[in-house]
Amino acid sequence: MFRNNYDGDTVTFSPTGRLFQVEYALEAIKQGSVTVGLRSNKYAVLAALKRNADELSSYQKKIIKCDEHLGLSLAGLAPDARVLSNYLRQQCHYSQLVFNRKLSVEKAGHLLSDKAQQNTQSYGGRPYGVGLLLIGYDNSGAHLLEFQPSGNTLEVYGSAIGARSQGAKTYLEKVMDNFVDLEDPEELIKTCVEALRQSLKDETLTTENLSIAIVGVDKPFTQFDNEKVTPYL
Repeated sequence: MFRNNYDGDTVTFSPTGRLFQVEYALEAIKQGSVTVGLRSNKYAVLAALKRNADELSSYQKKIIKCDEHLGLSLAGLAPDARVLSNYLRQQCHYSQLVFNRKLSVEKAGHLLSDKAQQNTQSYGGRPYGVGLLLIGYDNSGAHLLEFQPSGNTLEVYGSAIGARSQGAKTYLEKVMDNFVDLEDPEELIKTCVEALRQSLKDETLTTENLSIAIVGVDKPFTQFDNEKVTPYL
């Protein structure tokens, strides 16, 4: 494996101003199976490709619900995603308990960013090796956020992360003008699944390896797995 003098920890900058451990974490995301997210003005949707290690194992869970209005999908190390999703759940409960209101999606992104960057400010930790797509609906509408281990959290209309995700991104760029103003959640889901299909090489989407989630103006965070995804195939 390639090594240099500046990749042993997360707090030492190289002479060119890079943190190599963070860049390695970004590479870990590219090894994970692809997940796609997009949003219109009223709804946000996730579609993810689930993997199984071999024929005898179950499929890895790719979409995690955090609250009635908030959820995420992951690409990269699933245990790291579980730590971050548990942290978001705690913050959602805290907001409801102390302030009697749902945690805003923008605030959730800021909290994740702060937690991720803590690992680049103290010796002995490592960056989270996972990328997340967060969808949620709050008083300001539907949101889609892309989280990176560097601490960057960006709000986007459409995004894809994971292995061979560029095909999905290219497709979303072509059809962006069509889905941003979509009022029909079913059409939005179909667009998201089609974007996911564009990034596949040797695999085909089935009821076993496809996972879908949606949240919106009149719809709490709802997840579709197994037979429930059949209409979208």
